[in-house]
Amino acid sequence: MVLFTLPLKEKVFIGLSPILDQSMKEFILATIAGVLIIGDVLCQDARLAASIERGSEIYTDFCVSCHMPNGEGIAYTFPPLANSDYLLQNRVESIKGIKYGRSGELIVNGISYNNTMDPLGLEDDEIADVMNFILNSWGNSSNDMVTKEEVTTITE
Repeated sequence: MVLFTLPLKEKVFIGLSPILDQSMKEFILATIAGVLIIGDVLCQDARLAASIERGSEIYTDFCVSCHMPNGEGIAYTFPPLANSDYLLQNRVESIKGIKYGRSGELIVNGISYNNTMDPLGLEDDEIADVMNFILNSWGNSSNDMVTKEEVTTITE
């Protein structure tokens, strides 16, 4: 049972250490580290994909009437989310807008918008999901997943 409490590298080398030279040990450690990193990335990708799918439904229910099905918004009235420089450069402010609403001037892709967005009444996990959908749709791309914990820390 002691084997399961040892650090990973020590588990790997129990019984093998006497027959491996240093370069083989380093290769094995690098390979194991690579597998662990790939596993983390794949897990992150699966969580992000699930969040985007949930966010798509939330977008359809809460956002589509103003920002349109293609995320292009309505010129000079509701800003575009598609290929939006504002979203990618102002992540916290974008989350605040969904969480608390917003009013006043906003510059998106060089065009001024001055309208009001009421708070949508979404839970923090729903805000994270819709942000992940928006940040990965219509020409936007972000592998930096928005999490419920991140949304929770953002206050007015």
